Amino acid sequence: MKTIETAIVGAFILEPTVFGDARGFFSETYNCREFRAATGAELNFVQDNQSRSRRGVLRGLHYQIEQPQGKLVRVTRGAVYDVAVDVRKGSASFGRWVGVELSEQNHRQFWVPPGLAHGFLVLSDETDFLYKTTDYYAPQHERCIVWNDPDIGIQWPLEQHGLDVPLLSDKDAAGLKVSQAECFPRGTRHLQLAGSRQLSSPSLSSVTGTMPRCWLCWASWRACRHRSRAA
Repeated sequence: MKTIETAIVGAFILEPTVFGDARGFFSETYNCREFRAATGAELNFVQDNQSRSRRGVLRGLHYQIEQPQGKLVRVTRGAVYDVAVDVRKGSASFGRWVGVELSEQNHRQFWVPPGLAHGFLVLSDETDFLYKTTDYYAPQHERCIVWNDPDIGIQWPLEQHGLDVPLLSDKDAAGLKVSQAECFPRGTRHLQLAGSRQLSSPSLSSVTGTMPRCWLCWASWRACRHRSRAA
């Protein structure tokens, strides 16, 4: 499995090994030991979900303020532009977004750790989207950030795919800006901010072109990790 670091602390793009020949292909889509080695996340998955959506549908940006869910997401049919936004106020990457195309052709997966808002835009005529979660769905704790919050500035590839506006649910259309939303406060231990595999360099940019944080922010996060380990 190949692991690609992103500009969000603890979020990783995973590329499982795919064996293919004239008959088709085989791929191990989840292996607990390899997943934990790749991400550093000592978490268990408790629920598997699947959705089917048509071209132009945008779902998100969702998260649960209580019972936060980590999500391991992938596509088995079609393609999406998948996005995560860091809403952990104690994170060095708070407010940053990362986007990656997931498709049945590239077999990529995206690990979205607890404490991130998540959403996707459907790029193909029809898409089957699968994801594993680390906690159960709790609608009473669900929150939504609006897809086009200018303070986040997600570059959804609408024009590139011949789309004018996305198709939204009423709930998603009524999402809040991140400045108005209930975010995870500093010191929220169960989010395991420091429990994920450490990025090797602060200069890494995300695959979406979002800008990396400055060295001072990175040094502050590293110092925080050191103090936590020493406590």
